[in-house]
Amino acid sequence: MRTSHVLLLVALGAAGEADLLGAEWGDLKGRFVYDGTPPAAAKLNITTDKEFCELHNLKSESLVVHPENKGVQNVIVYLYQNKSGVQRTPYDEQEVPIHESYLPLEQQVVQLDNSKCRFEPHVALVWTRQAVLLANSDPIGHNVKIDCSRENGPSNDTLPSGGSLERRFTHAERFPVPVSCSIHPWMKGWVVIRDTPYLAVTDANGAFELKNLPAGKWQFMFWHETAGYVSKVKVQGKAEEWKRGIATFTIQPGKQDLGDILLSPELFK
Repeated sequence: MRTSHVLLLVALGAAGEADLLGAEWGDLKGRFVYDGTPPAAAKLNITTDKEFCELHNLKSESLVVHPENKGVQNVIVYLYQNKSGVQRTPYDEQEVPIHESYLPLEQQVVQLDNSKCRFEPHVALVWTRQAVLLANSDPIGHNVKIDCSRENGPSNDTLPSGGSLERRFTHAERFPVPVSCSIHPWMKGWVVIRDTPYLAVTDANGAFELKNLPAGKWQFMFWHETAGYVSKVKVQGKAEEWKRGIATFTIQPGKQDLGDILLSPELFK
């Protein structure tokens, strides 16, 4: 990673930060890499509807590592503000400018499907301005249990084959919300519900990108379903600790690349 990328971590003075905030936009990208021998995914124990579900060679998605480039899939990244009523840092009360490129997302429905006895996608990203379509593409019945906090309320919806229903979540959730199916107990998924569109999940290669972030200094949460907070990392070969999974970066105009971020196998034990 070039020296210029290291400057992402340098704090701006308060006056300079106020001038920069929201005036321009920048992208933030990186790739999470398993720093060791990738583990093999365990085969799931199919206990119900075996005739259909066992056709799909289902394996655990609690830790998915690319067998060749060691990229860690399903690391969740989002711009973080604590809206719990207690202001912890100056960033928590800042208004987050939304780039105009995100506005069409308000009309796009996020789909969470029951497909081949798993949730597709495994991690659904939801801006609070969006509707969510719960669907069932399988020839068997499912239910979708979403364990939201009190503000959104938990839900548990039964979906027959081919069924669907729409839900809205109007309050941001501080952490990813677990999704499950009590009919098929191996089915696990996550919904990330935030009040800005600045959220991402790493792909099969471990890569993520947040586009058109407002310039300025912001906090970002990094979380994984098995590791929990992604706290101990190596960036450019140097060990860092992101306390409670939160890292602060200064977003500058243009594209900024954190490069490969190494994750110790100890994080996932």
